[in-house]
Amino acid sequence: MSAARVAIEGEEGQLALLGALTFETVPGLSKELAPVLRQHPRLRIDLSALERVDSAGLALLTEWTRLTRALGHCLEFINIPEQLLTIARVSGLDQMLPFRQAQSGGDALGRHISGGQP
Repeated sequence: MSAARVAIEGEEGQLALLGALTFETVPGLSKELAPVLRQHPRLRIDLSALERVDSAGLALLTEWTRLTRALGHCLEFINIPEQLLTIARVSGLDQMLPFRQAQSGGDALGRHISGGQP
């Protein structure tokens, strides 16, 4: 299983999460992405390239949502994998998180930020 990575996409404020968003990868990703969340007043995160998500991944998305709202920033998650939607529905978080319908667009480009294990 691959570690979680973030691809900074072509447009300002566009990110894509890649790999696994799990108990093993969340701590590193959380630490590395927190400054990005604080810097961008509008941020869209594409989740379509996530291979695996568990409850720790959902908890991280919930924390990012809480942080950005506290800062008065706008955050949305797009292209939500079915596995994540299922976990969010079961836990009652699907209505609280800023999930949006799929967006058209190209592949993730740019530098990568690694989280968790290589």
